[in-house]
Amino acid sequence: MDVDLIFKIAAIGILVAVLNQLLVRSGREEQAMMTTLAGLVTVLMILVQEIHNLFELIRTLFGF
Repeated sequence: MDVDLIFKIAAIGILVAVLNQLLVRSGREEQAMMTTLAGLVTVLMILVQEIHNLFELIRTLFGF
């Protein structure tokens, strides 16, 4: 596992948290929820891609 992946996820989390707080304090709770969901989907897509790469590595390692 690469450290860059952890930094990417942390940066997305910090960005989403800041945007969420700004939107909630300005009275836009719906947009804050959508921002949080977009950040969650983005992180999940990154993780699914990394899991796919892991399975491809295992497949080539064992010759399936």
